[in-house]
Amino acid sequence: MLLKNLSLINYKNFESRDFEFDTKINCFVGANGIGKTNALDAIYHLSLGKSYFNPIATQNIRHSSDFFVIDGTFEKEEREEKIICSLKRGAKKIIKRNAKAYDRLSDHIGLIPLVIISPADSDLIVEGSDTRRKFIDGVISQSDKVYLQDLIKYNKVLSQRNSLLKYFAANQTFDAITLAVYNEQLVEYGTPIYEKRAAFLKTFIPIFKEQYAIISGANEAVTLSYESKLLNNEFISLLEKNIDRDKALQYTSVGIHKDDLSFKITDYPIKKFGSQGQQKSFLIALKFAQFHFMKELSKTTPILLLDDIFDKLDEDRVGHIIALVDNENFGQIFISDTHPERTENVVKNIHQSYKIFKL
Repeated sequence: MLLKNLSLINYKNFESRDFEFDTKINCFVGANGIGKTNALDAIYHLSLGKSYFNPIATQNIRHSSDFFVIDGTFEKEEREEKIICSLKRGAKKIIKRNAKAYDRLSDHIGLIPLVIISPADSDLIVEGSDTRRKFIDGVISQSDKVYLQDLIKYNKVLSQRNSLLKYFAANQTFDAITLAVYNEQLVEYGTPIYEKRAAFLKTFIPIFKEQYAIISGANEAVTLSYESKLLNNEFISLLEKNIDRDKALQYTSVGIHKDDLSFKITDYPIKKFGSQGQQKSFLIALKFAQFHFMKELSKTTPILLLDDIFDKLDEDRVGHIIALVDNENFGQIFISDTHPERTENVVKNIHQSYKIFKL
């Protein structure tokens, strides 16, 4: 998978900017606030149909403008894919593939495999379980459209069930028949989601451990494990056992929407006991594992975005990362950095062609 060119109009801080890219390494360098990360985010936006950094779509429109347009030409299996993503204030976002608009934005997911590594990934460690579930869902959804549709349907039913629980509390009533219908639908969509998450992690965890060992020099033991009440319980029985609790709380307290990932280093939570360098290495290993998992499944080499990843890492770890990307397993790479000299030294050690864009 290659991104040949990119055109931005009114996207974040860019009024108008065009880029022609190298097939291997492309670096955006410059001071903080100049737009390096925004350029990477535009590429992410074309791939996933949304910003990685700002979920409020209209806030990605440049100040004092009414719309944005992101236009990119990709090459996939020797075939060009022209992708345009546009948004006008007060209107719905539109994504076009080769001049034809998608009926559903979710239909675009998976066409352009992509992995981003960013300082924002620290949320995976420090934030709640919702962030870690989104990581799992994002990886699986890029290669499994049925999973994505099941997830959309599950979340819709979950919202309806929660609304019903609130209605029961507000009106001091209860309708077991209607609740049972929602329970059945949650089980229908939730069970295959759980099964696919469990199967994914069975494959993913060994890849992650291998990547961490390479980055850290095999000096530290890390574990990644899946936490779900469905591991030892039938989904329907969980819902039925917890109905009184759900009525009191006025929301659904059990299900795959409560699943989590446990991150540990030497058997202790990395959130509390990992250094900044260890946490960053953990996150980079997660994303490199995502890269290899997606590449194997899609038989296409994902685009790799590296946003300021060399910050807070010692020279040894930087060296291990350079060694990782300096082989035929990786395709096109985009890097952002505030230090032009550091960037150039890094890419010179990667024996590939490159371009540097000074913003």
